[in-house]
Amino acid sequence: MRNASDADLVGAARQGSDAAFAQLAQRHSQALRSFLRGVCRDHALADDIAQDALIRAWQRLHQLRDPAAFKSWLIGTGWRLASEERRSAGRRARREQDWSDTQGQMRPEGISLAENMALEAAMQELTPDQRACIALCLAGGWSHGEASEALDMPVGTIKSHIKRGRARLLAALGGDS
Repeated sequence: MRNASDADLVGAARQGSDAAFAQLAQRHSQALRSFLRGVCRDHALADDIAQDALIRAWQRLHQLRDPAAFKSWLIGTGWRLASEERRSAGRRARREQDWSDTQGQMRPEGISLAENMALEAAMQELTPDQRACIALCLAGGWSHGEASEALDMPVGTIKSHIKRGRARLLAALGGDS
């Protein structure tokens, strides 16, 4: 099947011939990779997308309407996967920027990044209940009553958790209680 047309190879692959599909992949993978490298500008990502496109082509070979148009169908599959990756990367970048922005807002003015990291580490040493009470009342500005309602704990317990948690934080951070 060395000189077989794409249509012949697609037909054989649809009948279950792995060798026929391997020949199609070998015949067109370089064109696919070259196209994607031009589109993505990241060669490793382009190669990953090309591999995914070949896998998807194998899985969806039955959807190909014109077996003679395998190459353009494969390139189109690669293009769609690259577009999905671009959109996904954009959403990921926006989420990371949003998270970064909220982290900057959560850190009070005058506190360095190192101090903030030490505070985060000290917070992890608190019990989960203490952490929740500190986060709501001290960091979030909630009243004891609001925290009591949200956490379903008595107000006295909220106050105790804040007092003990605050003392542990100050001790961990080298401050006075």
